[in-house]
Amino acid sequence: MSQESTVPGELGEPALKGSELAEPGAVTIVVPTFNESANIRELLHRITESVPTRLPCEVVFVDDSTDDTPEVISEAARDCPFPVTVLHREEPVGGLGGAVVEGMRRASSDWIVVMDGDLQHPPSLVPELVGTGERAHAGLVVASRYIKGGSREGLAGGYRIAVSRGATWLTKGLFPRRLRGISDPMSGFFAIRRSAVTAEALKPLGYKILLELAVRSRPHTITEVPFVFQDRFAGESKSTAREGFRFLRHLLGLRTASPVARMLVFGLIGATGFLPNLVGLWALTRTGMHYVPAEILANQLGVAWNFLLIEHLLFRDRRMHRNWWDRAGRFALLANADLVLRIPLIALFVHKFGMGALTATALALVTTFVLRFVGTEALVYLPRRKGSCTEPRRAA
Repeated sequence: MSQESTVPGELGEPALKGSELAEPGAVTIVVPTFNESANIRELLHRITESVPTRLPCEVVFVDDSTDDTPEVISEAARDCPFPVTVLHREEPVGGLGGAVVEGMRRASSDWIVVMDGDLQHPPSLVPELVGTGERAHAGLVVASRYIKGGSREGLAGGYRIAVSRGATWLTKGLFPRRLRGISDPMSGFFAIRRSAVTAEALKPLGYKILLELAVRSRPHTITEVPFVFQDRFAGESKSTAREGFRFLRHLLGLRTASPVARMLVFGLIGATGFLPNLVGLWALTRTGMHYVPAEILANQLGVAWNFLLIEHLLFRDRRMHRNWWDRAGRFALLANADLVLRIPLIALFVHKFGMGALTATALALVTTFVLRFVGTEALVYLPRRKGSCTEPRRAA
């Protein structure tokens, strides 16, 4: 559930409608906030000073706060010459990225500028972002710390600098084509044309929404402007180790968007299942159990291990289509059917097609692997019926 309030501009003017704002160069500034009450007044003051009156503007706050941030926004907005909307979300689905997507859905302007609410992104750069996009006929304009004239000086401490640089290298290494022309994919400060993005196609998780936009709906023309990352005006950073893990999960989800990539990760996860399988076999045979039943039981440990990894790393965003017990049962059935099917396949390849035992075994392994992947995706993690629109549960 969410609560929305719109505060009009000064002199009692009504909030501008989409048809009034949607002229060339009009801008909606989307600001996701979480307990940023101490920064709101200064942020709106700087936006008021920075955005010229000839540039139609609205500000949309999407707020996940547990403090009085929504009330502070509403009060401070009374002094603004432009409409300010506050959308407070009771459930922060998708984290900061989800908040940005929600703000994009509410935007009514040609241009959408996304920026943080802590003033580390200077509002004075908003007109330049939009102006650069108009002059270059670009769909996306990224404020970059890593081109000439930019700086990351507002990142406090060597640890945060190292993490930021490492994340940048990792993402550019994983998506070399999609991120071509973007020197700072970790930037949270950018402008995008509303026509260049479909919010429904986005699946944000955590706080790196630019990466999501660039990978899933990359605009044809991208340009950059330099910016100096500022010190936080007030409050404390919301960056935590938990957000870091969410970012890594998000990276994996983006990288495995194609069937081939998913199959590769599926195979790598399956290979790790040999370890619990062997450990279980060793433990059971040590108790005196015959190796045949011991192998059958030990194989279930590998199946359980693979299921947990696949659940959390590969198909996390598809878990809502079936109950946990349903998914687990189907996965176990498919995994064990793999063993049952492999021996007849080997016999078929040897006796029917005259293959050698090693060749037949290798081909049977590949065949059952492909069948298991296709079966897992189709029978465990796809919706029960086509066109299912069940909302994903919020990631834990």
